[in-house]
Amino acid sequence: MGDSIIYSVLLLTLLGVVAALILYVVSKKFYVYEDPLIAQVEELLPAANCAGCGYPGCRSFAEKLVTTEDISELFCPVGGNDVMLQVAAALGKEVKEQDPTVAVIRCQGSCEVRPRTSEYQGPKSCAISSLIYSGETDCQYGCLGEGDCVAVCQFDAMYMDEATGLPVVITDKCTSCGLCVDACPRDIIEMRPKQKRDLKIFVGCLNEEKGGIAKRACSVACIGCSKCYDICPKEAIVMENNLAYIDPEICTLCRKCVPVCPTHSIIETNFPPRKEKITEPKAEKLNPENNA
Repeated sequence: MGDSIIYSVLLLTLLGVVAALILYVVSKKFYVYEDPLIAQVEELLPAANCAGCGYPGCRSFAEKLVTTEDISELFCPVGGNDVMLQVAAALGKEVKEQDPTVAVIRCQGSCEVRPRTSEYQGPKSCAISSLIYSGETDCQYGCLGEGDCVAVCQFDAMYMDEATGLPVVITDKCTSCGLCVDACPRDIIEMRPKQKRDLKIFVGCLNEEKGGIAKRACSVACIGCSKCYDICPKEAIVMENNLAYIDPEICTLCRKCVPVCPTHSIIETNFPPRKEKITEPKAEKLNPENNA
């Protein structure tokens, strides 16, 4: 019996040695080299894993940065220019600085200006409700108000305004990751350049219906009158599908378009109040005959 135990131990030891040799050979044959720079670059990234860079996570983005010769078109919106400059220094590559952007809500159809004509009782999801029906109002282009954009925001940069039923962006917290843009089935959220003091001018409407139909659905809808287009000195406004669009790359924030909009569909944020022009009454011309 003692011999059988010894043989069993020797057999198990031999099997262990053989298995170790096999694992060693396999590990050498299928060994995948990983550049240590990948881990170094990943440490520099903000670890948000928001996919705002176009890749599923910071690890994947770090691999792309290390393995790509020209990284000028790659950008981490959460880390911004500061992080990208650190990455460029670590890799010995050049990056192109980009202007910071911020999410804007291109709909101002609150309950006061966009009356409800039906009631939705299905799942509280914009993605689902957009597939089932056109919305609780006659506007088929505006915000559905179920808060899908708020739910996906990882930085608490958005909330739903109970009074208006619309999402609100907290500019100081917005990291430009773009998750809210992807989550909106109506495409009402746009990333626009973040100017100094967060100055912005944009058309807060996406309704492509003709003027009368659009205004009946929402009193602040763009009616495609082209008055803003006609007055813009820089040709920064485009008219398409009965709708005005202000190009942020061309717009100089002169604000000439804002007061001419008859439905107040153009939104301006963080500008100082406009100074009212005071017109003095003209002095009456003296009649020489009356002075005689």
